[in-house]
Amino acid sequence: MTKRHDFEIGAIAYVIIAAIVIAGGLYWYSRYTASHQPQAPGLTKEAKEYVRYLKLSDVSLKATESYVKQLVIEVQGKITNTGDKTVEFVDVYCVFYDAYGQLVRRERVPIVSARTGVLKPSETKPFRLPFDDVPDSWNHQMPQLVIAGMRFS
Repeated sequence: MTKRHDFEIGAIAYVIIAAIVIAGGLYWYSRYTASHQPQAPGLTKEAKEYVRYLKLSDVSLKATESYVKQLVIEVQGKITNTGDKTVEFVDVYCVFYDAYGQLVRRERVPIVSARTGVLKPSETKPFRLPFDDVPDSWNHQMPQLVIAGMRFS
């Protein structure tokens, strides 16, 4: 009876150790793949010149609590193409700062994409950027929005 009891404890210990090793491997893999994503294209010389034709308006900040009691920050607004080219995608950096003006989070997010459709000349489209992992040290001010990449046809 003692040998069977020892066997059961040993088997449970191996299962727990295996679960910890698997969880650690999955955590490492998720962190590795997140940091090794292919970089989206930046701004070409032509795109840098065209940025002045993209106007952000009605930009607002909203904080709500999710169903799981997590704070969700939403940046909402509109983007207008005042130029003469059709824009296929636009990415912006949302830059969050703390009370001392130090960067606490920077994330590149699309505001025009294949999912939302192209932005034609003289067209305005709304955008919504939800963030559920902004650090508590954030200063609760509107994040800085900087156009990070774009492509047009």
